[in-house]
Amino acid sequence: MQNNFLQLFKIPETRRRILYTLGLLLVFRLGHHIPIPGMDPSFLANQDKDSGGLFGMMSAFSGGALGQSTLFSLGIMPYISASIIFSMLTKISPAIEAVSKEGASGQKKINQWTRLATVPIAVIQAILIYVGVFQAQAGEMVDPAMRAHPWVLGVIVVMALLAGALACMWIGELITEGGVGNGASLIIMAGIVAQIPSSLTLIAGTGEFWQTILFLAAIWVVTVVCVVFIHKGTRRVPIQHHRLVRGQAVYGGQRHFLPLKINMAGVMPIVFASVIFIVPAVVFDWIGWTTMKEAFSTPTGFMHVASYAALIFFFCFFWNRLMFQPNEIADNLREQGAFVPGLRPGARTAEYLTNVLTRITLAGAAFLTIIAVAPSFITQGTAIPQDLRYFLGGTSILIVVAVALELVDRLNAQLIMRNYEGFMKESGPNWAGMKDAASREQQKQLKREEKKHD
Repeated sequence: MQNNFLQLFKIPETRRRILYTLGLLLVFRLGHHIPIPGMDPSFLANQDKDSGGLFGMMSAFSGGALGQSTLFSLGIMPYISASIIFSMLTKISPAIEAVSKEGASGQKKINQWTRLATVPIAVIQAILIYVGVFQAQAGEMVDPAMRAHPWVLGVIVVMALLAGALACMWIGELITEGGVGNGASLIIMAGIVAQIPSSLTLIAGTGEFWQTILFLAAIWVVTVVCVVFIHKGTRRVPIQHHRLVRGQAVYGGQRHFLPLKINMAGVMPIVFASVIFIVPAVVFDWIGWTTMKEAFSTPTGFMHVASYAALIFFFCFFWNRLMFQPNEIADNLREQGAFVPGLRPGARTAEYLTNVLTRITLAGAAFLTIIAVAPSFITQGTAIPQDLRYFLGGTSILIVVAVALELVDRLNAQLIMRNYEGFMKESGPNWAGMKDAASREQQKQLKREEKKHD
C-alpha cells in the first residue's frame, strides 16, 4: 500500500493535481484567520460552544467556520444550499428538467443558475446572522468606533460574509476543475477535520486526557467501519439486454446490474431534519414553554430522539423518491432494450423497483438514525467538548467518510488508468470493475494499432 501511495507522486499529472488541491485548501483555511472588520473574533466562538444545536450543525455543513467571526464564516453553505435547491427543481420542474437533459450545455446552464442563486442566499444568511446574533448579542464586543453606526456595521458584515462565501464557491470550483475530487465536499471535510486539534486542546489540561482519547478513538473506529460498510453496500438488481441476431453476428445479450445504494440519500436527511428540528425549540422558547423546550433540546430525551428519528425517516423516503424515480428508470430500460429477468418491461418493472427502493430506504433510514442519535448516548456524562461530539455525530462523520471514500476511488482510477496496481489492493466493489475497464480499454487500443499497421 505504501509503494502504491508513492506511485501517485511519480505521475506528473496526479502529483500536480494533488499539490494544486492542497494549495487551494490552504488558501481556504487562511481565510478563517481574517476577521470581519468591526467585530471581535472571539464572540461567535464562545456563542458556538454555549448554544449547542444551531451553530454546531450549521458550522459542520458550512465547513466548520460559523463559530468564528471571520471572512469565511459562511463557508460553502450558500453554494451547497443553491445546489440542493436546483437538484430538487430538476426533478420537480419540467422546464428545468428539460434543460438538464440537454447534455453538457444544459448542465452548464444549471451550474450558472446555481452560482447566481448563491448570491441572494448568501445575502439572506448573512443578514440573519447579523440581525439574530451580531446585533442582538454582541453588545460591547463590537468595536467602539462602530457601535454608534449599526447600519454601517451591518453593511460591512453582510458584504464581508458575501465576499467570503463567493470566494469559497470559487475555490471549490477550482478544485473540482483542476484538482482531485469534488471541491465543495473537500472544503466541508477540511473545515470539519480542522476543528479537531483545537477541540482536543480543551481536554488536554484534564487528568483524563488519554482515557478520553482512547475512548474517542474506539468510538471513531467503530463508527467509521459501520459507515463504510453501509456506504459501500448496494442492492444489485439484475438487468438483461435483448439478444439480436444479424446473419452470423450476435449483438446484445449481456447481463448487467443496476446498483441501488443502501444509503442512497447520503447525509441530506440528517441535514434537513436538523434544520427543521431547530424550529420547535425556538418557538417554545419564544412563547415561554420552558418544559417543552427542554424536552426537545435534551439530546437523550424521548421527545428529542423520537421526533429526530421520525424526521430522518420522512426525509429519507422523500429524498429517495424525489431523486430516484422507478417509472423513469423502467421507461429508460425499455427504450434501451433491457429488462429485469422474469418481469415485463414497463409498469411491472417500475412496481418491482419501487418495492426494492422502499426496503433499502427503510434500512438506510434506520442506519442514519442510529448514527445520528447513538453518539449523544455514548458521550453523555463525559468531558468531551461539544465540537468533538459534532464530529462523532451523524452529519460530520458521514461527510468525512463519504468524501474520503470518493477521494480514494478517484486516486485508484488515476493509477489504474496508467496500468498501476491501484492505491489499495482490491479496495471495494468498484476495484474489479475499474481494472476490467482499464484492461478492455488497453485491448481496444492494441486492436486500433493493429488495424493501422494492416
